[in-house]
Amino acid sequence: MTQSRGRGRPRDPQVDEAILEAALELFIEKGAEATSIEQIARRAGVGKLSLYRRWETKEELLAAAIENARSHMPDVELWDSGEKLAIDIVLDAVSATLADPRARGLLAQLIGSSQTHPSLLATYWKHYLGPRRELGGALLRGDDDRDVTMDMLIGTAFYRVLVHPDELTPAEIRAYLVHLVDRMGVEI
Repeated sequence: MTQSRGRGRPRDPQVDEAILEAALELFIEKGAEATSIEQIARRAGVGKLSLYRRWETKEELLAAAIENARSHMPDVELWDSGEKLAIDIVLDAVSATLADPRARGLLAQLIGSSQTHPSLLATYWKHYLGPRRELGGALLRGDDDRDVTMDMLIGTAFYRVLVHPDELTPAEIRAYLVHLVDRMGVEI
């Protein structure tokens, strides 16, 4: 997590953004173990000291980069139409996200590093997946065990986009999700 500012000049938000972007790119490309502070600093065009002034550890920096990445993904508020969740908005947002190679790379690395760096997946769950899962569960009507149903839907969708050898378009992913929901007998 970003440390509180001490004495001296105010921090440059553009430097913060460059560091977070570099950290995310390297995490997606190489994973947590193969990403180093030196590589992040080099890619961001800053000295290592700039990173250590902001984050105490590589894991804190990567967690901040993952948290920052959600600002580039559809926001939870877009999913809520006020009175009722709009299924078309949800399907379009999920399909677009899962079709994005960068989002798929992030998911793959998060899952792959979940045992060695559990805080990274915890950050993603808390700030991105958890709130969307809760809203998605609200779409299910007459389902007595929404947690199991959401696990099945999310797990199957993740498996499809992470393991499928072909890149899928948002339209293909959307059609797959609609078919999946229909095959499961889930009413939305």
